[in-house]
Amino acid sequence: MKKLVINGGKVLKGSVEINGAKNAAVAILPAAILASEGKCVIENIPDIEDVHCLDRILKSLGCSVSKIDNNTLEIDATDVTKTNACTDDVRKMRASYYFIGALLSRFRRARVELPGGCPIGVRPIDQHIKGFEALGAKVTIEHGAVTVEAEHLYGTNIFFDVVSVGATINVMIAATLAEGTTVLENVAKEPHVVDVANFLNSMGADIKGAGTDVIRIKGVEKLVGCNYSVIPDQIEAGTFMIAAVATKGDVTIKNVIPKHLESISAKLTEMGAKIEEGDDSVRVYVDGDLRGVNVKTAPYPGFPTDVQQPMSTLLSIIPGKSIVAESIWENRFKHMDELNKMGAKIKVEGRTSIIEGVEKLCGTEVIATDLRAGAAMVIAGLVAEGQTEILEIEHIDRGYPNIEDKFTALGANIARVVE
Repeated sequence: MKKLVINGGKVLKGSVEINGAKNAAVAILPAAILASEGKCVIENIPDIEDVHCLDRILKSLGCSVSKIDNNTLEIDATDVTKTNACTDDVRKMRASYYFIGALLSRFRRARVELPGGCPIGVRPIDQHIKGFEALGAKVTIEHGAVTVEAEHLYGTNIFFDVVSVGATINVMIAATLAEGTTVLENVAKEPHVVDVANFLNSMGADIKGAGTDVIRIKGVEKLVGCNYSVIPDQIEAGTFMIAAVATKGDVTIKNVIPKHLESISAKLTEMGAKIEEGDDSVRVYVDGDLRGVNVKTAPYPGFPTDVQQPMSTLLSIIPGKSIVAESIWENRFKHMDELNKMGAKIKVEGRTSIIEGVEKLCGTEVIATDLRAGAAMVIAGLVAEGQTEILEIEHIDRGYPNIEDKFTALGANIARVVE
């Protein structure tokens, strides 16, 4: 059993380098299958468990995957012939559904096991299916797997019923090799959507409008290998920004795109923290009193749902009342029970949590119920009085590379223990 043991009360100071974006990398790696010629060399990939899973899935499909260094992979998909992705790794992670769009686009057929991932609420793939069917594919779900088949894929107009990052990316991937032009409306505008589009364009795709309300994809005959570097991770950066404020520290977060962090910076500034932006860095520090704020998650450029849980930890130790409304996922408050074990005063009503700030949290044994909840518990341990032990940290490892090393370098007392 692995766990993180944290002795709280240390003020974080110094600088930290942010890794490549998990949410971009987990879509870009499956999309590399689209390159029927040449190799894709992808840099700035986070060294996390989800990437290791995708590495194994790519190899199971016949890709040659070489690790150039911890953050660079070379993928040669030239000889891929398999279109079935049905392994334990596929079932482990949500992002494995991007293999449906990639295999459908290149081979006009795919069979992929229904994906898993963090238990943060119902995450249907109906909008993905709607898009695939609109392009001309027949979709069936049976025996726990999705099968998509098409003699031809034809460009069309698709209006998503809800804004979905996964569906936007997956249908965009599928449409890159379709005949004609595909127009996607009511799309997600997150930075990682733009990053996947830029990667596909680097392979020879013709995609315009990513990051706006409408994406236009003109189908091309083939895609080829390219060199590409993944954008910095907005969520990892936000986690360290919040940790700096929670410990009343002074941390410079490097290798970021400050514009991607504007909604997080705005809330931290509203509560009294200081933010100084550089070209590719943000400095976060506290030199006065903090006050509670209200937070409502929303699609980009709104406040990210993936940062809601770490933010809840911060709000739990700020004087006054704060309200957190979760508009994306219906089951993303499991970490509140863990925070209450540590002395927080949080009441959950449906998708809203009412937080009464307390003077301190007290260390105890808690569980990382999902990926971002794990990050929330790490921050709780950093500010708590005494020792905190976090169990089930495999969730944390899915999205935060070397989290204990990074916090240790900032002055935290945190260690990974194997029993």
